[in-house]
Amino acid sequence: MIKVTEKAGAITFAVRVQPRASESRVLGDFEGVLKVRLAAPPVDGAANAELIKLIAGLFEVGKSQVEIRAGATGRQKLVRVHGFATADALRVLTAVKELSEE
Repeated sequence: MIKVTEKAGAITFAVRVQPRASESRVLGDFEGVLKVRLAAPPVDGAANAELIKLIAGLFEVGKSQVEIRAGATGRQKLVRVHGFATADALRVLTAVKELSEE
């Protein structure tokens, strides 16, 4: 299960990215971390922008509500989604896990 923390009306969780993939998609839970493939290369913030877009689409929020709190230059990142509660986040992440297992 992906570890999600909630504070001040936002959720935070870890993401492990694989840049330069053939397509951008969420793979699911990998040792308590959300694993994501990104089509964008890790150059000039392109992969981070793609990650924000992907997470915003996953949680159905605006891109301005998603921020990378730590790890902007690495594969392991800490992402915060504003305006989301832990229970709602766990529903979304559980649905992702079920889709990745099919």
